[in-house]
Amino acid sequence: MFPVTSRYATVETAKLTLPDGREIVYLRRRFPPRVAAVPLAEHLVTESDRLDNVTAIYLGDPEQFWRVCDANSALRPAEMEEDGRRIVIPSVTGGAA
Repeated sequence: MFPVTSRYATVETAKLTLPDGREIVYLRRRFPPRVAAVPLAEHLVTESDRLDNVTAIYLGDPEQFWRVCDANSALRPAEMEEDGRRIVIPSVTGGAA
């Protein structure tokens, strides 16, 4: 359903059967990992930084911004773009974390 690099790759699906017999398949809730990520680097955010660009530089893929959010316990990517904030860039090995 999702590529292995997606934050949703390992999330289970569930099925809801409506009274009229239609079935709706949905993703169960995804909880960010509680295990601290092994840091690859620490980045000091500047005013012009965007999280996708920072992630592309360190991880080689701008779509992996969610890994940085998980490593910093951020629910919203915008939190990672605050000027002057130090963010942990996690090392990534293998597929989805």
